Amino acid sequence: MFREMRRKNQELSREECLAVLDRGTSGVLAVHGEGGYPYAVPLSYAYADGKLWFHCARAGHKLDAIIRDPKVSFCVTDRDQVVPLEYTTYFRSVILFGRARVLEDPAEIRAALERLALRYAPEDSQEHRQSVLEKELPAVAIIEVAVEHLTGKEAIELVRSRHALE
Repeated sequence: MFREMRRKNQELSREECLAVLDRGTSGVLAVHGEGGYPYAVPLSYAYADGKLWFHCARAGHKLDAIIRDPKVSFCVTDRDQVVPLEYTTYFRSVILFGRARVLEDPAEIRAALERLALRYAPEDSQEHRQSVLEKELPAVAIIEVAVEHLTGKEAIELVRSRHALE
């Protein structure tokens, strides 16, 4: 169902893809938008065990699109170094494809929101984190993406430099 990468020698391993997702702090979610247009929006996320979570408002374009069609893709750019003299970019990125669902279970919502809070504010106190979560819970929707396909790629120059070090 998913295409194989054409330039196999630039493909990242699963472990490298997971490391990119772990290092990343934001990515771009793509959904099937209104009127047949794609809709892509940057957002913060948390990833673990084949699932990705993010929060959004309880109403809006992103949520409407996910409810209408749960198939999504999500891209994280790990490296984007423009090399003007070579007319290229040394890049590394990961893209995942999956099915999104709006969490309904209060325990799942709380767990996902806590995961996001710990990811972006790990030094915050438990007391403060809980007070913020209690305040925000009524206003947010939490989306979980079950990953069906994960792939990553990097510039050939990065592949070559890695092999030169081996």
